[in-house]
Amino acid sequence: MTLLEMSVVYAEHAAVIRSRIVELRGLTRQETDPEAVQALKRRVAALLPLWQEARDLARLTAHYYDYDKEAHR
Repeated sequence: MTLLEMSVVYAEHAAVIRSRIVELRGLTRQETDPEAVQALKRRVAALLPLWQEARDLARLTAHYYDYDKEAHR
């Protein structure tokens, strides 16, 4: 698998995680039980770093071999 192909996989994973975060935040707004709200917020907090990492890896692997003209002047 090439880095470009990996970037697509990372981007797909990031999208799935992001959609779950959005879903959980929606449930948090609807929930009336304070304990349930806190549990949902903890789940969102646990997913945020995973989403950020997948998103960052998608960008990095997509452009890993791009030539940086500014760095080579």
